Amino acid sequence: MLEHTFLHIPGIGPRTERMLWGKGIWTWKDFLLHPGPFFSEVKEGRVREELKRSLEKQEDPSFFAHRLPPNEHWRLYEPFRHRAVFLDIETSGGFPETEEITVIGLFDGRTVRTFINGRNLEAFEEALSAYSVMVTFNGSCFDLPFLKKEFRGITFPPVHIDLRFLLKRLGLGGGLKRVEERLGLVRDPLVRGLDGWDAVRLWREYCGGRAEALERLILYNTMDIVHLKPLMDWAAREMKERLLNR
Repeated sequence: MLEHTFLHIPGIGPRTERMLWGKGIWTWKDFLLHPGPFFSEVKEGRVREELKRSLEKQEDPSFFAHRLPPNEHWRLYEPFRHRAVFLDIETSGGFPETEEITVIGLFDGRTVRTFINGRNLEAFEEALSAYSVMVTFNGSCFDLPFLKKEFRGITFPPVHIDLRFLLKRLGLGGGLKRVEERLGLVRDPLVRGLDGWDAVRLWREYCGGRAEALERLILYNTMDIVHLKPLMDWAAREMKERLLNR
């Protein structure tokens, strides 16, 4: 989708982008090879320079992340999926001033890494730094504020895709479990039907001496992050198809 994108260019919004597509200008190269003009002389020259620079920077996700509005970061998933990580946290519940992160899960499409409070939570920040794209579900409102509180001065990947809002644009509102069901994703029987409050309960049971409660909590968190990948794959394909075929 990135090569079809013109929104990162100053002065070009959704309507102008659709206008270019309607004229058969589907990619940056289409624009550069077309004699034009599509805009005033000054704007035409500026757009051409921006597109040349885009071609030079097409392997740099930061370049585009800083130029695209956050709700369009999904366009960067396809070209940089090999540098993407799916993230989810669990917390202890209780009062806001005392609530803390209990478990963090990372999934890069192949390997799951779990970070547990009291064991290896401090290793999370370095692990996250290896990625350029971060995918969450409601991370803007929940996960990221907690992570900022726990890891002062943390640097997040330049690209953040919050699937909660992207899926809502595609008509799939509601929580993660509801969306999974609608798209046919099935959870492990050991954690099927559990929700965020159960995650809090399992942590408290673990702190009370039940080691098996932690194993179940980790599985719950793992299902969250592993299911984010097929949801992200579906959403990126669906958004691209709807945009380019409208």
